[in-house]
Order: sequence, then C-alpha cells, then structure tokens
Amino acid sequence: MAKTQQAEETRPDAGAQRRVTKLAKEITAFAKERGGSADGQIAYIGQRGVRLVLVGADGGWGDLVAPSREVAEQAAEKAGVTLHEALDGDLAARIRTGPYEWERMAGIQLGGPRDR
Repeated sequence: MAKTQQAEETRPDAGAQRRVTKLAKEITAFAKERGGSADGQIAYIGQRGVRLVLVGADGGWGDLVAPSREVAEQAAEKAGVTLHEALDGDLAARIRTGPYEWERMAGIQLGGPRDR
C-alpha cells in the first residue's frame, strides 16, 4: 500500500472531529447551566443520526442531535458526561418537567393548545 493511501486511511475525519468538538462545547454549556454536571443517553433516530438526551444535575433536560453514535460518544466523553444504556430508572427519575412540558403533552393528547 502506498504511504499516502495508508496515511489517508489512518487520518481521523477532520469534519467528524469538528462536530465532536462543537457538540462537546454544547454539552459542557448545558451541564454548566444545569448544576455543573450532566448524564446522557443515546438513541438512534434514523438516517439523521442519534439523539443525545441530557439530564443535568438540577433535573433540567435537553437533547442534541449528532450524525452518528461515535460522534455523540466522543463528544460526551470529551465533555465528561456519563452515558447510560437506557433512559429509565434513576436517570429518568431525575428529570424535572415544568408547566410548558405538561401543557404541551396535554395539548397534543387531549386537544388543548398545540403551540404558543
């Protein structure tokens, strides 16, 4: 194998590394706003990639979309976030919802207001 071909095969994808860095910054900012730390769970959402659900130390939650599981895992590691296999048990119990979420859920399910 030629040296240049071998170098290209072992070189990390620069675009993927930029996405990891950007996502890690967003995760870190979320954790800082939510009590200094966060835990997460990754779920496959189809061709679009994966959804990284974050739960902050204060129970606040949010999510981000990454193009692949590998990018999400690397970003979470870089940001110091512990990943969980499922969004259940202790992790789910920590999530705190507010009036917006309850009204939104009721609006969709019971014919109430759909959007504001």
